[in-house]
Amino acid sequence: MNQLDALKSLTTVVADTGDFHQLAAYAPQDATTNPSLILKAVQKPEYAPLLADAVAKYGAQGKDEVMNRLLVRFGCEILKHIPGRVSTEVDARLSFDTEATVARARRIIELFAAEGVGKDRVLIKMASTWEGIQAAAQLEREGIHCNLTLLFSFAQAVACGQAKVQLISPFVGRIYDWYKKNAGAAWDEAAMAGANDPGVQSVRTIYNFYKKHGIATEVMGASFRNVGQITALAGCDLLTISPDLLSKLAADEAPLPQALDAAAAKAMDIPLVTHDEASFRFALNEDAMATEKLAEGIRAFVVDTHKLEAMMQ
Repeated sequence: MNQLDALKSLTTVVADTGDFHQLAAYAPQDATTNPSLILKAVQKPEYAPLLADAVAKYGAQGKDEVMNRLLVRFGCEILKHIPGRVSTEVDARLSFDTEATVARARRIIELFAAEGVGKDRVLIKMASTWEGIQAAAQLEREGIHCNLTLLFSFAQAVACGQAKVQLISPFVGRIYDWYKKNAGAAWDEAAMAGANDPGVQSVRTIYNFYKKHGIATEVMGASFRNVGQITALAGCDLLTISPDLLSKLAADEAPLPQALDAAAAKAMDIPLVTHDEASFRFALNEDAMATEKLAEGIRAFVVDTHKLEAMMQ
């Protein structure tokens, strides 16, 4: 058994791509997209017509509507290749506007419904800001399930659990990036690999906390830099993985032990933590890595959204 098949026996494997032609090779359960992945896809000749078609049909209705239609078109195409759910992201420029995020999410779900796709097959992605989490809480009450992304801190995970969001995406690789950059020449790659990787440790802490306290929110590790980060999280609810790393897992037949275990977490001594807005903002502010990576991530998605809009012209 290769490591990809072994991982699928422990964890729900999700493909992190907008390139839906690649999905059949790895047979993931779900798929995730974001503005950067959609931008990367539409720059390929085989996907450029999807953008051109959206502009031709909906350009007169404005950039927001063209973007919504493009995201939904990609989502619908992806869903033809997977049995589960697709994650579709709300405009990152709305990350600090709860009402606008809710309105955009409802529109995306409406457009999926018009294509015959039920809301049970769609996760609406938004950044794990306080405003994004409150938007998700509202949407979940309406039966619209959410994927809270750009999640770097325990405080964000706590607030998402309280909001009863469907799923969170802790960003393993970007946490790793920050600590490696911060350490500079003192970084010891071998010593900080696998279970010692700070990104892996962040996901493990969140997973154990959720399982200990019966929090139903699904944990989906994301943003991986290497296979070792993935194998160190075998047993996590879900892992969203790029096609490049899926390929490496499929080519490796080394044994894959389970690293995370819900039953073991229930036996751990982990105190319950809750947050209101003030304590959430303070806890996030105390975490330099999470504060910097959250802001950086939103800015990066906005840059790629602007590039997509430029292509619409």
